[in-house]
Amino acid sequence: MTGEVQAEIAACRLCAARFAATATAHMPRPVVWFGAGARILIVGQAPGIRVHETGLPFNDRSGDRLRDWMGVDRETFYDRTRIAIAPMAFCFPGYDAKGADLPPPPLCAVTWREKVMAEIGPVDLTLLVGGAAQRWHLGPGPVTQTVAGWRDHAPRLFPLPHPSWRNTGWLKKNPWFETDLLPVLRARVKELT
Repeated sequence: MTGEVQAEIAACRLCAARFAATATAHMPRPVVWFGAGARILIVGQAPGIRVHETGLPFNDRSGDRLRDWMGVDRETFYDRTRIAIAPMAFCFPGYDAKGADLPPPPLCAVTWREKVMAEIGPVDLTLLVGGAAQRWHLGPGPVTQTVAGWRDHAPRLFPLPHPSWRNTGWLKKNPWFETDLLPVLRARVKELT
């Protein structure tokens, strides 16, 4: 990791009190994985618990599914000169009392988004993974409707559902995602990596 912005984010503790009050009572651990010059930008929601523990973004089953969707291996995916990963929140937000993931704290994007985007610079392809990323970049709207309108944004931007196992039912109900969107996405990623 290089760069002033990455170091500032890595040292950020703005949400320490918020995270201490969650069911997980954890400390912030920003997961920073981007660099200038990458041609592809992945905008996710926020790290999960495994990513919090390992410090590697998408280092879980969601990441396995996302890499499959993109048609890339781990080496390519984690090459910061090719792919930048800049979620809406850099820290695991914790679980609520029922064990569900908390949403990304808006404070993170408000504080860091502009600086991060300036540091990364222009990209050729942006993947908006999940509702929080889609709302920030495209405005309000249901995830299914936003993803179904992917042709309105391709080839420079692809809205995607979250690759979590929890969305397996969504994928079964929307077979067009695999048959129509994924081949186009994989071809575009191959062009740029």
